[in-house]
Amino acid sequence: MKSLNLIIITGLFFFLQKVTAQTAYEHISNKALYTFIDDLATQHLIEVNTSIKPYSRQQLGIWLAEAATKHDQLSRPQQAMLDVFLQEFALEAGNLKTGKVQVYSQDEKLSLHLLPPELVWRDTLFRAIVRPVYGIRLFGTTNTNFFHSYGGLEAISYIGSNWSVYASLRDHYQNREILAFPDYLTQEPGGNYKLNEGGRKGGDYSEMRGGITYSWNWGSVGLLKDHVQWGDSFNGSNIFSGRTPSFAMIKLFMNPAPWLEFNYFHGWLVSQVIDSTGSYYIPGGHYKASYYPKYLAANMYTFKPLRNLNISVGNSIVYDDGNVHPAYLIPFFFFKSLTHTLNRGILNNNSMMFVNLSSRQIKHLHLYFSLYVDEFSKTRIGDPDRHNFWSYKAGFSISGWPHKDFSFTSEMTRTTPMTYQHRVPTTTFETNRFNLGHYMRDNAKDYFVMARYSPVSSLQVSLSYLYAFKGNLYNYVYGSAVKVDSNPVLQDKIWTNSTLSLCSEMLPVPNIRVFTELAYSNVQGYDVDGKKAVFYLNRFSPSYLHGKTLSVVLGFGMGF
Repeated sequence: MKSLNLIIITGLFFFLQKVTAQTAYEHISNKALYTFIDDLATQHLIEVNTSIKPYSRQQLGIWLAEAATKHDQLSRPQQAMLDVFLQEFALEAGNLKTGKVQVYSQDEKLSLHLLPPELVWRDTLFRAIVRPVYGIRLFGTTNTNFFHSYGGLEAISYIGSNWSVYASLRDHYQNREILAFPDYLTQEPGGNYKLNEGGRKGGDYSEMRGGITYSWNWGSVGLLKDHVQWGDSFNGSNIFSGRTPSFAMIKLFMNPAPWLEFNYFHGWLVSQVIDSTGSYYIPGGHYKASYYPKYLAANMYTFKPLRNLNISVGNSIVYDDGNVHPAYLIPFFFFKSLTHTLNRGILNNNSMMFVNLSSRQIKHLHLYFSLYVDEFSKTRIGDPDRHNFWSYKAGFSISGWPHKDFSFTSEMTRTTPMTYQHRVPTTTFETNRFNLGHYMRDNAKDYFVMARYSPVSSLQVSLSYLYAFKGNLYNYVYGSAVKVDSNPVLQDKIWTNSTLSLCSEMLPVPNIRVFTELAYSNVQGYDVDGKKAVFYLNRFSPSYLHGKTLSVVLGFGMGF
């Protein structure tokens, strides 16, 4: 970007920050942008609470603008990345995007361009962008070859100074292989699949997300259908992972003081548990099924006692009272306490608590820790035969040291048996049967390390290693003679995954990426608890990842 254009856009962002407040969320699948923001924060170029995602597009624009004022502190690859991202957020700055190849413009209000393909409108009341979405991944593996493609349309709009409306529709097709069944221990996004539709081998699913929000200068509220990700992580959050199908929610954000941030949502989950009383046969013998309702309320308080130190505490509850209960719509509550009044003596809810600590007080170093507590009793502490139900993650990342374009990350996650489970099917920590928490679920552990380097322009190259294993399977059976808090932790390995990956990604123009991955994996099951190794392999991993495999992935994405 020419330096003059950079100054203009930066000035517009600072002007926008002062006079307007609007919130349209940038999806968490834009990993290049989210990683770039994380690097800027760790290098003390901006200050960010990275434990709560997604970020709003306007806030992202402000952070990028702040980084642009420190242009001389960025390396050339970082400057190239910043150039791409600033162009992507021109609409949030009140600017009319023109793109690389503009094919039509009118009165400085309407612009149609091809790289990337977008239609943009801007006037004093209404700003909007509409663009196609398309992507494909080609997999070549030792076991098979297949592809995953998606296509659709998305729109982002701002009305006046406070309202935002955004929407994204994309249809997915996975040829031959299904990448994300609920029990698969992968980080592929979940979908509600139609299998072998129209005679095609594989699976289709559709994902519609978006929302409408009203914002003011210290907060926002909205009705959304989207993904949320809570907890600092590079290899899967253990609070809310964001890998389930999206669900509808009322979402509230408040930042009333520099030292306090508050996030809350109330979600409508999909239980996929048949309600026999609400189901019936219709003429012709067809069965009209109905699901039991299922809801989720969650909040997180983030305190900032020192610069670059964030301490976050929160809680959530899954409940199935039949209708939305107004008590859970009060954002600031400790929800577990409500159950003593609302559901005393009955099993209508499932509560949990969480903590996230994030420290960037040492420049170039990010230390983080997150804890998800499902069930806790102080009597279990120190008892060698019993355990609490929790998951914790500890990690660190180094960014911009010893070289500006180098980063290194290491983290570990450990989860005890029964965590994320519940004895009542309608109050499990799931939606569409996908776990809302860590992708490895309960009784599991994983280690992850990654080195990343930016050699030139917007190219990112990373080398990572993952070792993950899962222990014995236990069912949460209410009234069982076996006490569920006495199940041995990680006693036997029933499934392991060892993967070494070399990845590259480049953003040639805004909203378009090309990427490659070369991976060697060794995924094994074991004969444990009377079940054969193949049982665990089939349950927890797609067939193309069984055994020792070498895979090559080539991909292109327009829209994230």
